[in-house]
Amino acid sequence: MLAAEMEKIKQSKMVDVQRGVMLVRYATADDDRRPPKVAVVVNPKDERNVEFVLNPDHKEAVLWQPGSCLVVRATKPGKLLIEVIAIEDGGSTAATVRIETLTQGELPSARPAPRSRDKRGNELSGLRLLGHVAGIGDVQSGPDQWIAGPGAPARIEGLSIEWPNKPVDLDLRYAVRLARPHEVSGRVMRLGDYAGTRGRALPIVGLALELVGAAATRFQLSAEAAFLSAPLQRSDGRQLDMAGPTGREPLVGLRLRIEEINVPLQPVQRPVTRKKPAGRVRVFRSRSAQTELRSTLQSFCASAT
Repeated sequence: MLAAEMEKIKQSKMVDVQRGVMLVRYATADDDRRPPKVAVVVNPKDERNVEFVLNPDHKEAVLWQPGSCLVVRATKPGKLLIEVIAIEDGGSTAATVRIETLTQGELPSARPAPRSRDKRGNELSGLRLLGHVAGIGDVQSGPDQWIAGPGAPARIEGLSIEWPNKPVDLDLRYAVRLARPHEVSGRVMRLGDYAGTRGRALPIVGLALELVGAAATRFQLSAEAAFLSAPLQRSDGRQLDMAGPTGREPLVGLRLRIEEINVPLQPVQRPVTRKKPAGRVRVFRSRSAQTELRSTLQSFCASAT
């Protein structure tokens, strides 16, 4: 079968997974009557570290319709291959698949000591990024985790940032630029808003983010963005504006985190340097020494005459 024909009945994409337990959820399909099936395959190099937890009645990691899901357990970071396969010749391969991280929380004794500034560390770790990836659907990642990215580049058509435990004195705004004119292009979004499109083949070609609020001066954004056929781009600061060299390259990978800026408690003091004395040498004598010197000079002058 020709490659072009294969593309009509199947789409596949490689996705990075981190250590932990994740839920692969078949969220939606364009064809509700005959939806495509979703097959999940572990990269052969990661088979020792990544495994599936399946229903006892199933032997393969296949999801047959929206609403179904399976569990992935990873002891080390690895990769999954997500395949969306048409159920019949000429059938649809448009589906949304979400990867959600599962957690049991932490024991109080295992939690790190709270930080002095309102437990900032725990608050910053709650940042979540959702991206709509062409051919895959919605993919979710935590802070400092890639959506698509250098290892599995794919066009990102939409973004949503969630921050459930956001500090009250800190907020985040963001906007995207799309490849073609659209009402959402350039619109400033609040946390939880979706910026972009789904299923319209309109990739993101630019991204702007800004930290706002009373505490914004104590924090900065750190982002890495991969644009098609362009060097990996990294940017830090309260305001970020990222795009490819020409401004038309599709965004094919994104990683984002928020960092607290470490400011010293006291300003660094410059060492005190004493001014060098002037070139003229000044000699100070006591009054008695001056009187003795004057009488000596007078005697010398008298003998000379």
